[in-house]
Amino acid sequence: MSKNPKWSVQSISTHEDRERWRKLIDAQSGVVSTAQLADLGVSRSALRAQLAAQRWQRVLPAVYAVFTGPLPRSALISAALLYGGPWAVLSHRTAAEEWGMLPIGADPPVHITVPYGCSAVSQPPIVQVHRSRAYKYLVAPSDPPRTNRQDTVIDVAAGEASPEQARNTFIQLVGSNRIPISRVHDQLERRPPFRHGKVLKNALDMMLGGAVSALEAEYLLQVERAHCLPTGLRQVPFDVDGIVLWEDVAYDSAGARLTVRLDGREFHATNRIAFRDRRRDNAAELAGRARLVYGWQEVHGAPCDVAAEVAEVLRREGWRGRAESCPRCG
Repeated sequence: MSKNPKWSVQSISTHEDRERWRKLIDAQSGVVSTAQLADLGVSRSALRAQLAAQRWQRVLPAVYAVFTGPLPRSALISAALLYGGPWAVLSHRTAAEEWGMLPIGADPPVHITVPYGCSAVSQPPIVQVHRSRAYKYLVAPSDPPRTNRQDTVIDVAAGEASPEQARNTFIQLVGSNRIPISRVHDQLERRPPFRHGKVLKNALDMMLGGAVSALEAEYLLQVERAHCLPTGLRQVPFDVDGIVLWEDVAYDSAGARLTVRLDGREFHATNRIAFRDRRRDNAAELAGRARLVYGWQEVHGAPCDVAAEVAEVLRREGWRGRAESCPRCG
């Protein structure tokens, strides 16, 4: 990358500074700030000459790319961090992408967080600037610098359009990334988000109760609680051929030998997963347990029908309670 002749600057005269220049543009994907240029002895007139010759391009205020054409993601990230200043860190969806929590998007903006008092403001469409009074609590040691995993999840979830989306995103990201719930709890207490704060705390309570996915949370809220069904035990261990497998919901505590399995996958991803599920089915059958299996389409789209089926099997298996109608029931 540094061998590109467009990236050379004639006014950098010493060998030491030329080495610093090459390392700098390699590390920052061809993006530099005016402060860095000045430190290397590049004058404003030399900068203007490069821009006029269309060898360089302005990306953000006081931030330039020493090449022309579209900027790759790495260059956009470097530009956003340089623009934000020495305390800027990647945050929100950009941090989630860097942590591998979300797929990398095709377009900006790059999200950064800075402390209060920083002068940087958002520059659409390239960079979205957020401010935090709890800045010292949210930065993780990483390259490029970014918010820690628990704050990243909170920020992404709080940015969702609806409370339901916020809850589902929060539970899914915490569960799928194995983030300790205690850390998330501490951050929610220390740094409650302005949006969806109550929803996220309720979602955390559901996770503490055993719901580890958005589908499980939906089942708990829209099927069990909405229809006054007994609250089943979550993530119950069962021994199958000497191997402990975990069932999503079991109603033994309500006097019914019923297992409800919540399948969030559209298809079996591998033969190993399909084999595991067959073993669980066979083990339930041999143990004389009733079992029901539901996916997102049923639980989210027809929770009242699911509740009616669960209630019917619960009563058949010995439950003495009574299901109630919810506002959605026809």
